[in-house]
Amino acid sequence: MPNEQTTVPLFVAAEVLTAADMNLSAGTGVPVFANTTTRDAGFGGAGEKVLAEGQLCYLSDSNIVQYYSGASWATVGPASAGGLVCVKAETAFTGSTSIVADNVFTSSYTNYVLLFSTIATGGATLSLRLRVGGVSAATNYHFQTLYAASTTVTASRLTAQTSLQFGYATGAFISTNQVVFYGPQVASPTVVYNQHNHNGGSSYTAPELQSISGSHSTATSYDGLEILSTSGLTGTYAIYGYAKTV
Repeated sequence: MPNEQTTVPLFVAAEVLTAADMNLSAGTGVPVFANTTTRDAGFGGAGEKVLAEGQLCYLSDSNIVQYYSGASWATVGPASAGGLVCVKAETAFTGSTSIVADNVFTSSYTNYVLLFSTIATGGATLSLRLRVGGVSAATNYHFQTLYAASTTVTASRLTAQTSLQFGYATGAFISTNQVVFYGPQVASPTVVYNQHNHNGGSSYTAPELQSISGSHSTATSYDGLEILSTSGLTGTYAIYGYAKTV
């Protein structure tokens, strides 16, 4: 966005202000940041304003206005920020075997939900990994699955895996996931619940259900995720944060 900035400058007596300095200060009346990461980095450094109570900012990734209470950031609006807040706008992917979303888990929210919809170029098995600093964690995943197709119900459990089971997809029909992440940004084990719907058979009249309860036992604060597939995927996804206050 044109108004986004990475610092909130502090001017001193007798300093010469350039046109760029004035344009930055007058751009919107409040500093505009791409996300909470650039917001937090914009205060307190050399030549930057010290963060203090009453400071305002705008976050362009989630389209919200926030204020600093003296202890933490809180959301002013829009009103929709009282419930689910979009932190990753609906994003399309085509022919992908790796779908990455970085910088989506922050301290602004504790719990998150991912909505994912896809078809595959062929039969595809899907898996999920948590990420931090642009690197996917590839150890200590554990999950219990419950699979139902017509009157047949099966269950299985795997531990100490390189990723979480995410589901599967085919090239003919849409497969969907609704995934809840509990505390991915907290430096403790992360719990994941995944409700996966796969349309099997030769039409949309044969849905199949897979519920996956998983955990990542490494006590690390994560900021992103990666979805892996054994064949190319085409579809969309979006990520939302559960607001902490009303």
